[in-house]
Amino acid sequence: MNLPFPLSPPSAQFCIYFALIAAASAILYGLLAIRWIKKQPAGSPSMQFIAGAIQEGAEAYLARQYKIITLVGMLLLLIIGYFIDVETAGGFVLGAIFSSLAGFLGMHISVRANVRTAQAAQAGAGQAFLIAIRGGSITGMLVVGLGLLAAGGYYSLLKWLGTPNPLHAMLGIAFGASLIAIFARLGGGIFTKGADVGADIVGKVEAGIPEDDPRNPAVIADNVGDNVGDCAGMAADLFESYTVSLIATMLLAGLLTADADERVVLYPLTLAGISILTSIAGIFCIRIRPGGSIMSALYRGVGIAAVLAIGLYYPATHWLLEDRVIISGRLVPSDHLFYSAILGLGLMAALMITTDYYTSSDYAPVQRIAKAATTGDGTNVIAGLSVSMKATAVPVILICASMWASFQLGGLFGIAIASTGMLSLTGLIVGMDAYGPITDNAGGIAEMAGMPEEIRGITDPLDAVGNTTKAVTKGFAMGSAGLAALVLFSDYTSKLEGQVCDLADIRVIIGLFLGGLVPYLFAALAMEAVGRAAGDVVDEVRRQFREIPGIMDGTAQPDYSRAVDILTTSAIRKMLIPSLLPVSVPVLVGFTLGKTALGGVLIGAILSGLYTAIAMTVGGGAFDNAKKYIEAGHHGGKGSPAHKASITGDTVGDPYKDTAGPAVNIIIKLVNTVALLITPLL
Repeated sequence: MNLPFPLSPPSAQFCIYFALIAAASAILYGLLAIRWIKKQPAGSPSMQFIAGAIQEGAEAYLARQYKIITLVGMLLLLIIGYFIDVETAGGFVLGAIFSSLAGFLGMHISVRANVRTAQAAQAGAGQAFLIAIRGGSITGMLVVGLGLLAAGGYYSLLKWLGTPNPLHAMLGIAFGASLIAIFARLGGGIFTKGADVGADIVGKVEAGIPEDDPRNPAVIADNVGDNVGDCAGMAADLFESYTVSLIATMLLAGLLTADADERVVLYPLTLAGISILTSIAGIFCIRIRPGGSIMSALYRGVGIAAVLAIGLYYPATHWLLEDRVIISGRLVPSDHLFYSAILGLGLMAALMITTDYYTSSDYAPVQRIAKAATTGDGTNVIAGLSVSMKATAVPVILICASMWASFQLGGLFGIAIASTGMLSLTGLIVGMDAYGPITDNAGGIAEMAGMPEEIRGITDPLDAVGNTTKAVTKGFAMGSAGLAALVLFSDYTSKLEGQVCDLADIRVIIGLFLGGLVPYLFAALAMEAVGRAAGDVVDEVRRQFREIPGIMDGTAQPDYSRAVDILTTSAIRKMLIPSLLPVSVPVLVGFTLGKTALGGVLIGAILSGLYTAIAMTVGGGAFDNAKKYIEAGHHGGKGSPAHKASITGDTVGDPYKDTAGPAVNIIIKLVNTVALLITPLL
């Protein structure tokens, strides 16, 4: 089917320019929105003092984290430059810097939007919501803007320099982004959940004081953790997913098309550029209608952006690819690639709905966990673990169905385009996630600053939606990780030059077992790190309650900075070994058992990692909302035996959903990226 109006196919240079203009538009939106946020009233001196403590703690943590990452990165840079090539090393630096920048700038504005959201709540829910979602959208648009700028800009630079294999060199960007993501996600997760679990155990359970009570010495650390984990960590996580998916799809196009047909190579960049522009339009459509649902307002923005994107994908596809392209020696109608992109968007929506069902207190799974709390801690934990395991079924079936359909449409490249389509609205999705810590902190600031009770009546519903958006975003991240990892694996098998992962080969079987082990071992180390960090916080809070008796009657001030320092040191120290695990295993297996065994490692990591990530992430969200369901007045409400049991379940679920589970998403892509990087050396 031809376009109704005649147009000559665009040049490769035009596609690059379009992608770079779209990236610049996202970055410009972010900078203008930062300026707007900072102009909003920041509240009373006491509110600003609390917000300043959160800012100071978050920035101090990130500064120390990036120092460690820089040291590790410099060592890896030398190794890549010496053993692979300078172009790949340059991509590694670019990916690491842009990923760090997205996380840092997102966190920078989140810790300033929180106090302004609390202050805006005095004018009503509409203004508070607007500041929170606009603050979150800054992180989202910086993620996609910097990601597309890195992919499109570096590809253009490599072509201009005449690099023989520019697509392989771009894997350096993917590896740099993955390195930052694993450190940011794991380190931030250890910090935030160590603070959260420790504060809950001593504050809620032992001392019987409310969440965000200023008498709890860990309360500032808890708020700091929301930003370094849920904001900076998630930004780095989805920056990595976004760039890895784009680069892997471009690389696959180069491998499967004759003479690396540049129209096909640049197709994912074109889709990404369109989606950025429609996402900006979607952000401006997010408003709370009088008496309307907050979640409906957010979904409305996503829906408008998706509809606009689909409307523009079709003419862009036909303009760039004309009627058909040749992929793997097969004529593929361009319509089929358009349909694959729509399948990706549909999978995104289906996974968000599924995650919402398993983690929202409006539905049966969470309510069953809450009811199980009425008979004790053990039954609450058993019910939560059961839900976490069952929650893997529907997402995996949905992913398999979309893979089958997109493969029928366009082969392996069809799956890659579905992955690109799924990640195309990453800017909006990250914005919804970053909205969560902003509203959570706003409620905490309102509590600690002694604002009127009606302010909490506004910030608490905003925060409750934030918990849902964070859970839904993690569901999106899981699905995108699975598809992106599969595209990377397709890149790897396409480079095997006729060899396949033959299950009759014992080396492949060994690789499968070793690959399946990596996510489990990584998750175990992450959980252990959170447990130890939380134990350190518990000891410190108990010490302060014991040695500073005036804390509980409000005549003495807790030492908030001490808990922040303890967690910073603990998180930095405990993130190193788990983070290097997915880098070392592919290298060791590849150079000892060979590239066929390494193929087994990749598929084993994808399979076990996908199930582990879904179970932990969804299960942890269900535990958390079961506790909130009881706190809303069900099964005895706050202070009841059921509430205390649900707190135990929540402390189990916290490192599940915010540390180990999300970090496993990165693991399965990082293992595949490292394998692709070292393929020329095997």
